[in-house]
Amino acid sequence: MDGQQDTSPIVTGYQRLDNLLVGGLQRSDMVVLAARPSVGKSMMGLNFTLSAAKAGYKVGIFSLEMGREQIAARYSHPKSRVNHQKIRSRIQSPSEEERVVNSIGLLSDLTIYVDDTPFQTVAEMRGKARRLQMTHGLDFLIVDYMQLINGGSSGRRDGNRAQEVSEISRQMKGMARDLKIPVLAISQLSRAVEHRTSHRPMLSDLRESGSIEQDADVVMFIHREEKFTTEEEWNKSHPTEPFPRDRATLIIAKHRNGPTDEVEMKVRDAVGIFEELSYQTQDAPSYVSGLGVGR
Repeated sequence: MDGQQDTSPIVTGYQRLDNLLVGGLQRSDMVVLAARPSVGKSMMGLNFTLSAAKAGYKVGIFSLEMGREQIAARYSHPKSRVNHQKIRSRIQSPSEEERVVNSIGLLSDLTIYVDDTPFQTVAEMRGKARRLQMTHGLDFLIVDYMQLINGGSSGRRDGNRAQEVSEISRQMKGMARDLKIPVLAISQLSRAVEHRTSHRPMLSDLRESGSIEQDADVVMFIHREEKFTTEEEWNKSHPTEPFPRDRATLIIAKHRNGPTDEVEMKVRDAVGIFEELSYQTQDAPSYVSGLGVGR
């Protein structure tokens, strides 16, 4: 990327998703990834990060919730395939410990910049990202998560949070266009999802959404029915269908320059991985990890 900036899309590592996104996350796009708590939105963002970095792209992360050490620990789960609880409690077997050490070595070869300063404004993040891009290069930026951004004075005087989030959203879109890179904004969804008969997210569920829906070029939702419905409830309402244990649907709810669709995933919470389900044969679906795609 010396001399001129790369204009190629940033791969997510998921073949079907990249195809739907016309090659991946597009330059200058604001992409929103949203879900309810504990569904896996930060984990999905992590999977995107590792895939992009493995493909040779330089990735920046503004983590407004987790500290740098917690992020580093999370990065070792997908690479080592070791249960995150074992890593945190340090009770790995010798072979697992070796895999963790090896994963840390592999991660050190990737270009991932982490800023864990809490409660930053978009202007502060934009300035840091611009300096990083000028000095080291920057191809992809992730903000985790949007509702923790400091809105400054905008909207605060009259307590209008929706107005404040609208201004934050507008500035995030401006940052993507200014840096000419995709900016992935992770976002919370409102509790309205939990109180409907159908728990599938809709664009109106973006918490304090303001103008997020209008500003975003792409909006994706993670839906996991097992987080809202017990197996007993499921069997009563879906007697002929298996309970969707460890399954997720990544919903492309808005795509300004392409199709809207869905991608089915298998979830491995213990090691922090979403795996794309590829139904090449109906009887034996194969799993495509989002971590093994090269550039």
